[in-house]
Amino acid sequence: MLVNRSIKNNVLLAGVALGAMWSGAAAAQETPAAPTAASSAQSDDGLGEIVVTANRRQENQLKVPVSVAVVDGDAFRSIQAGGDDILSISGRVPGVYAETTTGRIFPRFYIRGLGNIDFYLGASQPVSIIQDDIVLEHVVMKSNPVFDNAQIEVLRGPQGTLFGRNTPAGIIKFDSIKPSFDFNGRASASYGSYNTVTFDGGVGGPLIGDKVAFRLSALYQHRDDWVDNIFTGASDDGTVTPKKKAMGGFNERDVRLQILAKPDDNFSVLLSGHYRDYDGTATLFRRAGLVKGSNKIIDSVKRTEVSYDEGNDNPQAYTTYGGSANLSYDFGGVTLTSISGYEGLYGYSRGETDGGAAANFPVNGLPNGFGESQGQVRNLDQFTEELRLASSGDGAFKWQIGGLYFNSADITDFYQRGVFLNPGTTGFNPNNWVRLRDLNHSWGAFGQVSYKVAPKLTFTLGGRLTNDTKETRLIKLPANAAGASTFPVSAARRVRLSDTQPSFDLSALYEASNDVSFYARVATGFRGPTIQGRSAVFGSAFTTANSEKILSGEVGFKTSLFNDTLRFNGSVFAWRMHDIQLNGNDSNGNGVLFNADKAVAYGAEFEADWRPVKNLTLSAGLSLLHSEIQDKRVFAQVCALNGVVVCTVEDPTITKPLFGAPTVFAQINGEPLPNAPEYNVNLSARYDQPVGDGKVFLAGDFNIQGYTQYVLYRTKEFTSNGNFELGAKLGYAAPGDKWEIAVFARNLTDERNLKGVIENYMAVVFNEPRIVGIQLSGKFR
Repeated sequence: MLVNRSIKNNVLLAGVALGAMWSGAAAAQETPAAPTAASSAQSDDGLGEIVVTANRRQENQLKVPVSVAVVDGDAFRSIQAGGDDILSISGRVPGVYAETTTGRIFPRFYIRGLGNIDFYLGASQPVSIIQDDIVLEHVVMKSNPVFDNAQIEVLRGPQGTLFGRNTPAGIIKFDSIKPSFDFNGRASASYGSYNTVTFDGGVGGPLIGDKVAFRLSALYQHRDDWVDNIFTGASDDGTVTPKKKAMGGFNERDVRLQILAKPDDNFSVLLSGHYRDYDGTATLFRRAGLVKGSNKIIDSVKRTEVSYDEGNDNPQAYTTYGGSANLSYDFGGVTLTSISGYEGLYGYSRGETDGGAAANFPVNGLPNGFGESQGQVRNLDQFTEELRLASSGDGAFKWQIGGLYFNSADITDFYQRGVFLNPGTTGFNPNNWVRLRDLNHSWGAFGQVSYKVAPKLTFTLGGRLTNDTKETRLIKLPANAAGASTFPVSAARRVRLSDTQPSFDLSALYEASNDVSFYARVATGFRGPTIQGRSAVFGSAFTTANSEKILSGEVGFKTSLFNDTLRFNGSVFAWRMHDIQLNGNDSNGNGVLFNADKAVAYGAEFEADWRPVKNLTLSAGLSLLHSEIQDKRVFAQVCALNGVVVCTVEDPTITKPLFGAPTVFAQINGEPLPNAPEYNVNLSARYDQPVGDGKVFLAGDFNIQGYTQYVLYRTKEFTSNGNFELGAKLGYAAPGDKWEIAVFARNLTDERNLKGVIENYMAVVFNEPRIVGIQLSGKFR
């Protein structure tokens, strides 16, 4: 379709006005994140070209028929100056949400409403995380820190052709700064509230002339314990109470070494190895934190206090490590690439999961509700191999074919409260734990062709066949204090599920001009079957869910206009997921897997970056989403404790026996998906005022989140609407941006935003506290 230039400009001017109202603190589609919207990667007068690898090759974002957003590395580091982790991407890319109820080692990601609220260590997620071309499947691996990073790419919608590892929602792809043959380095260091320290740096250059280069990168983050445990009663597991500054802190220590060898112009080898040593605090729940009948957080529930009688201060610690080898050989018009990877980890996380001392919540004069648990990965090994053959060059016809092999195995333990109680205490049970062995094998064969059928029109077709096989074995049964098994005799101790599914995507790209393109895309994807083994620790059989399959369609536009001073991009999408995998709770608060018939969603995403004048950059982003579960037969157990429903359920309910007790279930047909905000808005700006050869700058960012449910059923309590956060930064940048010093604030107004709940205890999870600090950064070449 041809676009008249005057019509096009009128449309774009309207887009500029709209973009000024929308926000994107880090998220203009394929653009740097807003807190450093005027980053050093940009030219003095323009925004700069954005290069993405959504099609496994480097391309200008205007020529990629995929909804792909880019967060610049400097921008992300600015956000993380206050000690934030990988979750800080949430709300800074339209359509992306992230949260955790298991601390920094278990992030859960959602794209266009699709994610997984399951807190089981063996849970699968429909959002795939890829770091330096290696897929990270296990939930703990997905928490690997992002440091010395070049950029983040978010591919929204199914990516089942070229990536194809549990990707029905999309991909978040992290790319580290690679070695170069010019000696260079960069570093940023910050200090803030609660003795929060962050250092993120990298240095590299040639080792052997122009044949071998290296890059050494490191991250250090620390925060002191800052949350007081104010409980003054007795503890059955030896937790010290009361205790000042008992929890809330963390230590993050990470290193990565990359070696690049280029024996000649056709052959390259990139070797990479990394190591992580982390210890910190598991998520802190505040029991009875909501006013009954509303989602208002009770004023007396303080961010700086908890009242725990158990949990030993909620410790967690994990070690992860791994390496990869990326080999590429150009045969002349055809390039062969091999990517081999190994990842391993071990560690544990323990928590007081009832959110408060039982003595503070009596029923008939007796303490009510005890909850404590620990998940521990004793060891995990993941091996991956990808082999890809692709055309090279800029011809009208492009193609690639390849295959992926994935193999993961782990030994995981789950411990319940009885294990931790002191011997002689009522309820002490040294056998109140289980051990599971989880296996996951997968292979995929894929291909893609792209052909420019006319000077301005390109069609792309891709397909993939994927097999996903999972197996869970119960190798240590739960037992009572006397050692007698409590696991049902009739229940399977070994469950194996396997499925093989095709997926495809078809897209069209129309380049109306050098700075305006339109695209349309339809794609399918699937997430393999899933097994929930943790239920064994409660003496219950495993629960399972069959594969879920998605069909998604979208249309969009991408622009770079007015001499590269404005980007305005947008997309409209809809998807339908058949047999969607959901996770509810049983009477023990234990996650239970099940399939619903389907879920549907539709929405839109818009992003803009604008430099109206040389020294001012504005960024904006908006996401809109309507999601809906569609299955009249599916019910979810509601918030209840000791047989009493403790929240205000607004869905139709039924009562039926569960483990011999009457239990209330809510019909979830028509409800939105959990953690799927109806809208998200980001605004940001940066102004630079020249001072001599340097400049003083002021930057700010704002994010607001629309109506969000945190559970499958509708309540008056477990929702939020209007959560917002502010960030600000004021500093001085030296000539050439060689170094800068700034003061910053994250969560400037110290908002107590609801981020998650434990239903039966009406317990709340807060966002990160306000952090005010100073940051020094620099680079050399």
